[in-house]
Amino acid sequence: MADEAPDAALSALVAAARRSSVARRVQGDVETRLLQSIVEATVRLFDAEAASIALFESDPDRLEFRVAAGEKGAGAVGLTVPPTQGIAGYVYSTGQALALSDVATDPRFNRDAAEQTGYVPRSIAAAPLLDEHGTAGVLQVLDKRGSPTFSLRDMELLAVFAGQATVAIAAARVQRDTARLLRSVLTGLDPALAESGVEELVSRMTAGLDDEEETPFWRLVDQVARLRGLSDSETTLVADILEVVAAHAARSQRPRALR
Repeated sequence: MADEAPDAALSALVAAARRSSVARRVQGDVETRLLQSIVEATVRLFDAEAASIALFESDPDRLEFRVAAGEKGAGAVGLTVPPTQGIAGYVYSTGQALALSDVATDPRFNRDAAEQTGYVPRSIAAAPLLDEHGTAGVLQVLDKRGSPTFSLRDMELLAVFAGQATVAIAAARVQRDTARLLRSVLTGLDPALAESGVEELVSRMTAGLDDEEETPFWRLVDQVARLRGLSDSETTLVADILEVVAAHAARSQRPRALR
């Protein structure tokens, strides 16, 4: 995905998000739920003891294991490691996938971190989550049952799952950013509008998503994503138009929202 043109990448991620039934149904942290579904699928496909996804976080810089699956995976969630240490740190900092059949003999392996999770693996395969900005995180698979090593085909499949994780992260963030933009505009236009009223308006705009049809919300998501390529004057014009539309929505929905 890192090699695709920005417009093509945006089109791909929005199309994927629009058709993702998981993204449409879940409440709360959409990104985490999507990533959880990916590591669970990874464990099943590889018949592995565990799989996890670590995402880069700043202030301070670190890799944080956000989700994990498998019988030996639960202890990894919440673990943080420096972005240059361990197998995950190596894959993150180099942007290169890696497979090890005997981690104990590799100096890059961070045994202390593994012991904190309650499970020290024998073998690891890891792939970077690459987007247009660089590396967003790392997908790891631990101990494929029935095989002491990961094959070239395994690494190709892992790269596919890493690509799906990258798309899920981008799609969830576009959805979240769009909702945040709507909240900000609505609140700014009518400070008296109750928080519950704002949330109802945002909810109504994001509801009713359909597998086969492009809904108004996803058209809005598409346009918000494309704002990255606009000039300052074009962005101002878009904001002005959105304010007019949001003002109309606030006026028409306010009596109901304030009940």
